[in-house]
Amino acid sequence: MRYQVDESPPFALALGVGMQSTLLAVINVVVISAIVIRTAGGSDAYLSWATFAALVICGLVTTLQSVPVGRVGSGYVLTMAASQSFIAISVTAIAVGGPGMFAVLVLISSLLQFALGARLALFRRVLTPTVVGTTVMLVTVTVMPIIFDLLTDVPAGTDGAAAPVVAATTFVTLLVLVLRAPRPWRIWTPVIAIFVGCIVSAGFGLYEVEGIIGASWFGLPELGWPGWDFGFGVTFWSLLPAFVFVALVDGMATCGDAIVIQRVSWRQPRATDYRAVQGAVSATGLSTLLSGLAGTVPNKVHVLSVGIAEITGVTARRVGVCGGIIFLVAAFLPKISALLQAIPNPVIAAYTIVFMGILFSAGVRIIVTQSGLDYRKATVAGVSFWIGMGFQNGWILADALGRWNGLLGNGITTGGLTAIFLTMAMGVRRSRDMETDLDMTALSEIRGFLGRLCARQGWGPGTNDRLCLAAEETLLTLVRQDETRDEARRLRVAADVRRDAIDLEFVAAVGGTNIADRIAVLEEAEAEMAMENAVSLRLLRHLSSSVSHRQYHDTDVVTVRIKIEKALRRS
Repeated sequence: MRYQVDESPPFALALGVGMQSTLLAVINVVVISAIVIRTAGGSDAYLSWATFAALVICGLVTTLQSVPVGRVGSGYVLTMAASQSFIAISVTAIAVGGPGMFAVLVLISSLLQFALGARLALFRRVLTPTVVGTTVMLVTVTVMPIIFDLLTDVPAGTDGAAAPVVAATTFVTLLVLVLRAPRPWRIWTPVIAIFVGCIVSAGFGLYEVEGIIGASWFGLPELGWPGWDFGFGVTFWSLLPAFVFVALVDGMATCGDAIVIQRVSWRQPRATDYRAVQGAVSATGLSTLLSGLAGTVPNKVHVLSVGIAEITGVTARRVGVCGGIIFLVAAFLPKISALLQAIPNPVIAAYTIVFMGILFSAGVRIIVTQSGLDYRKATVAGVSFWIGMGFQNGWILADALGRWNGLLGNGITTGGLTAIFLTMAMGVRRSRDMETDLDMTALSEIRGFLGRLCARQGWGPGTNDRLCLAAEETLLTLVRQDETRDEARRLRVAADVRRDAIDLEFVAAVGGTNIADRIAVLEEAEAEMAMENAVSLRLLRHLSSSVSHRQYHDTDVVTVRIKIEKALRRS
């Protein structure tokens, strides 16, 4: 780590790192805007406007991510870029409803991202890694038919070998670089592959340079703002659920990026600050809102943000500010946009196929690594994915849906709803909870709750005593942490019984220092900590196998996992 997030590197270094990450994001914005608007049959004026607006929005929100305003922004370097998740539904919305309806759909979907950022703690049981991972996989399923059509989309009269040769060259180049290139070079593989594809396409006359020559070096695009269509017809309502799901998926993907960027932005490991995560999601919501106002493709955190931070070892906020400025400069250089918009469709399609494959595997990885995959979660993911596939391709009830086909015929909607329903059904039986005031007087009520739980499970006094001790120490720590607040707080305690352990979850609206951090550095900090508090934390660590403390702006969630040995259950 050369410069961590709160340090100030030399301006030249920050500008160089910011340019490295932003260049790739600029290509992403221009290429995805071209895919969506070309495929949907949009005009050149609309494409020029949408590209300009998307670059400006990315510049503003990238800066805001690094330098938060209030609760909007993460305080870390998270570069924004066009969202691949929105490609398929954006094409459909523009093609069947027009750019005005598309803009309204994007505008409304941003409200869900703001809600997710504001109440992230409330969404954590519904938008689980299993649900998010399955939806990410289904996003690729809806995009690929569009991409396959672009593989052969060339002007009439072009040599019949042009499209397959250009696409194959781009595809093979990109795949070889992704699989075999040294790590420092991997972030540049899209640029190299697209460049090679364009060189080959120029030999077939597919790369048209007239538009590039005619574009000015500096200026504003022709005003192609589509306005808003508030007709709210059948088409609008059939597409709205898919936009909502994809917006939530992008919001949850931002959560993951905001968690990982915190891990690579400090020299010494720290527990995740979920307030920064909420800020990152709120910034993504603002980006989507601005995209709806401008009528352009929504943005999200660029997939390479974390990778570039790891490779360069420079995560200072100044890098994000420089990146935001570069976005804004690129927006006012029409020749750069024209250069990228001239990329032939077979090149774009081959490039997208590889990255859709990577996105699909990312969905699988979310399910496997983040959810602690077991047979129940595997069932939820598998069933939901194939139901989404079936409805998307018309394999399930295609003739019987009638007017509902527009709504349920979208795989993201049907698969996502199935995953949420099965996830909620899976959790109903095992979770038990209670609610009380956040005060030490609630201890007797919590003990009674745990005593009844142990009686139902057939566990003996030994298990009951251990659970009560762990609950007492957690409650004591939360109450002490909340001593500076005057208002009364509520506490919710939930018990999730597993095969050989029990998770006790304490949810309260409190703030202060992270409990997990305090336990992790207990040996180093004990001299500075009140002895009574240190003993409490030591007991909690001794009684539990793990302690997780997630801090949000409005809520703290402490999860204590306690192993239940067979001998202890009977005692």
